[in-house]
Amino acid sequence: MKKSNSRREFISKTALATIAIPLLGSTLLNCKEQDKTQIRVNSTTNKKLKILILGGTSYLGPHQVAYAVKRGHEVSIFTRGKTKPKLHQEAFEKVEHLIGDREDNLTALENRKWDVVIDNSGRKVQWTKDTANLLKDNVGMYMYTSSTGVYYPYLSDSINTKTSLVLSLPDGLTEDEKYEQDYGIMKANSELEAAKAFGKDRFVAIRPTYMLGPGDRTDRFLHWPLRLSQGGEILVPGKKEDLVQYVDVRDIAEWFIRLAENNQVGTYNGVGPKVQQTILDFAKEASKAFDKTSSFTLIDDYEFLKKNNIFYQIPWVMADEKHFGSARIQNANAIAAGLTFRPLKNTILDTYNWWSSDAVDSNRKEKYEANKNSLLAKEKELLTQWAGLTKG
Repeated sequence: MKKSNSRREFISKTALATIAIPLLGSTLLNCKEQDKTQIRVNSTTNKKLKILILGGTSYLGPHQVAYAVKRGHEVSIFTRGKTKPKLHQEAFEKVEHLIGDREDNLTALENRKWDVVIDNSGRKVQWTKDTANLLKDNVGMYMYTSSTGVYYPYLSDSINTKTSLVLSLPDGLTEDEKYEQDYGIMKANSELEAAKAFGKDRFVAIRPTYMLGPGDRTDRFLHWPLRLSQGGEILVPGKKEDLVQYVDVRDIAEWFIRLAENNQVGTYNGVGPKVQQTILDFAKEASKAFDKTSSFTLIDDYEFLKKNNIFYQIPWVMADEKHFGSARIQNANAIAAGLTFRPLKNTILDTYNWWSSDAVDSNRKEKYEANKNSLLAKEKELLTQWAGLTKG
């Protein structure tokens, strides 16, 4: 497979693969965030909230629904009614199901009041603009699920919520670069539309990095729990200084609800871990989820990895020029605002158990595990090749 195709497959599967950084020019937005976390404590913090989730049936949504219901909140979800949740099904029996389409049918949202709306399904700027303007007089707070993709390309090691965002495609990009950058531009402009409608004192933007955990529909992270469960010699791609960033989807989901409870506004990078971690340290820590003996072989030659179509193994992404800062995004204001991180071994084990359960279709499992182009399939041969090169 050509490099460009491998890159595009990566981007299309992750949808969070790229992150932008400050560039100069009229197309940029300078996010002038205050250094201090904006916190407004609602006098009715303990009051049961009425929460509307746009989306809610896949990945992030079910964890938000379950946590909100557990804490006594009243939840409505707005979907096309096509996706049936595989996780927390009992919680969905307690929520209101509103059917429509963000493209052309928002009727179910008209003349309704909620305390909070969480926008998980904002895939077009116009969708966000339309729902925000429809709801602005009947909803207290708009929470937008964005992405660290708004920072692409990441050329810096100090990206934070005040970093300027690219709002339109610059000239001179390759086809693949356009493909990557379009996603971040859509998310950035969607944030602007929601903030314009609600005002900064009623708006929250959460920019998660790679979310890992049960329910992931991308299969981008499965390599690690499956491979680590086997033990033995494990290939770890990347240089010894290559950093990784990731966050458990449940930590993001639960944080959304707590922010809503506290009426806490602002823009945050939903990024973990709490302290910097290299890819090798990640693999070693993650292996503690299983009672297996493992050894780790770091393949640090980017050219060797490229030759074998290994540009990423989430949460590791090859730190080329435009992705250098993708694992160096600052998260201090998110931590100050209450983002917490469960142990990595819990994420690994829970993901493994979810994948092994009936919640995942058997055909999907077979397709993934039979993929001859995956690192799982190629690992032994690559380790053999690498051993020959290093011995020579």
